[in-house]
Amino acid sequence: MSSQDSSDPNKGKRRSSQWYGKADKDGFAHRSWMKNRGLPADQFDGRPIIGICNTWSEFNPCNAHFRDIAERVKRGVYEAGGVPMEFPVFSNSESQLRPTAMLYRNLASMDVEESIRGLPMDGVVLLVGCDKTTPALMMGAASCDLPTLVVSGGPMLNGHYKGQLMGSGTHTWIFSEMVKAGEMTLEEFMSAEQDNSRSAGHCMTMGTASTMASFAESIGIALHSNAAIPAVDSRRYVLAQMAGRRIVDMVKEDITMSSLLKRENFENAIMVNGAIGGSTNAVVHMLAIAGRMGMDITLDDWDRLGKDIPCLVNLMPSGEFLMEDFFYAGGLPAVVRELEGFIHKDAMTANGNTIWENCKDTECYNRKVIFPIDTPFKPNGGIAVLTGNLAPGGAIIKPSAASPNLMKHKGRAVVFESIEDYHERIDDPNLDIDETCVMVLKYCGPKGYPGMAEVGNMGLPSKILKKGITDMVRISDARMSGTAYGTVVLHTAPEAAAGGPLAFVQNGDMIELDVPNRSLHLDVLEEEIDKRKIEWKGFENSFERGYTKMYVDHVNQANEGADLDFLVGKSGTPLMRESH
Repeated sequence: MSSQDSSDPNKGKRRSSQWYGKADKDGFAHRSWMKNRGLPADQFDGRPIIGICNTWSEFNPCNAHFRDIAERVKRGVYEAGGVPMEFPVFSNSESQLRPTAMLYRNLASMDVEESIRGLPMDGVVLLVGCDKTTPALMMGAASCDLPTLVVSGGPMLNGHYKGQLMGSGTHTWIFSEMVKAGEMTLEEFMSAEQDNSRSAGHCMTMGTASTMASFAESIGIALHSNAAIPAVDSRRYVLAQMAGRRIVDMVKEDITMSSLLKRENFENAIMVNGAIGGSTNAVVHMLAIAGRMGMDITLDDWDRLGKDIPCLVNLMPSGEFLMEDFFYAGGLPAVVRELEGFIHKDAMTANGNTIWENCKDTECYNRKVIFPIDTPFKPNGGIAVLTGNLAPGGAIIKPSAASPNLMKHKGRAVVFESIEDYHERIDDPNLDIDETCVMVLKYCGPKGYPGMAEVGNMGLPSKILKKGITDMVRISDARMSGTAYGTVVLHTAPEAAAGGPLAFVQNGDMIELDVPNRSLHLDVLEEEIDKRKIEWKGFENSFERGYTKMYVDHVNQANEGADLDFLVGKSGTPLMRESH
């Protein structure tokens, strides 16, 4: 027996052998068709077959360089004695897909799950980058529970416009508001487009894409330093090649997703999210991933674990720098090093080391970007979970991106019954609104939009912006982009379309927001709310066919991860019947 064979006692016995290891007509057919690519016979001698799940698409700019990333992963797989097999899945592009990429997160997860379960792979590498691709692929893989590694595509290079840093997403909102306020011309606004997107990669702010790449590293399913290496940096390709090598070892060691990711890993990721000022979208995505794994992670965990974590990272939208600066300053390992007194240091990670072994000797090279724990960038970094009669299932707010003076606020509701109603009336000079009001947007949750679009950070009325006011309290059942900012209450559950209290808010109602006490209260008598509920006409699913009908009929609420009810819980990879 060769040295390679002696180090791999399961050679010829693993899952892919049920396709390629049989000396019968089925084995003949499976091997023969694969050999039309010119593959040698020894590629099917029991070596680990590694699936490379690729979300490359020219309609998905964040992931447009993934063909090159995949080739580097393949190189690593071959070097470690495995056989790589690349396959495509639905690529839900945040910047191009309507009505919202979130609508199709669960569809992409189903594509991933069924591909992994139905194809002859022993382990899988997930190539992710754009916002929803990370959670979608992790959800699908969690349902199957094979040895799994995440490789993120990395952020774009820093944006620059007229001598200042320009952050993708964040400056879209900033410049758009400046145009409305008369502080920037439309021509200047349009000229900034190319300055915003200088290279391959996802948003270089601490938006959802960067947050989820950080999530993958901090939870332990991606290799050390995965989160922040720029997409076009040669070290990104080194990491991809090392991931190819490592996944082969994980298969040999039978390190499945569920055996790697324990509750401690999830709790670490929640605490790290607070320290980096991560996107609110991480909440709904982590809840969905945990649900697929049968892990009991709730909104209460987010509040409990995040409330004492300060924000250490000075990145847009909460700060001034970008992901390229974050990487040069030490990246996520430097943040984890600062969290020594908080994290579970013995939580295992994909490279075979604990998270503390990976990070304990990391240095920080720029304290303007990554602050020390005893003198943080901002005192509140975690996600605050609000409850009350307006959000009995919970709502969330990101304190690090909000205005401190609005953390306790009482104001008159100005209600928009839909996103179209908002667009139609927001800049009407006769709109009865001032900066003390609370803007309320309905029917933008999972069922209502459908898909829970990123419209919660409603732009302020022009007449308010022209007064120099840049923030107001906003409440909705929607999400907001991780690149956005402001005192924005999101994910209000149950949503209006599900008959939640948000549906019954009327113009002129007083609403009290009290973030320190985690309260969101509608100052309307319970008897009046009950009366409005009786008069409510309900919400009707207008979609009569296809995936969207299935989504609206089966989607859970935001506080449950907005997954489809029949997808919660993993089902593994039982051997399916032969196809012939």
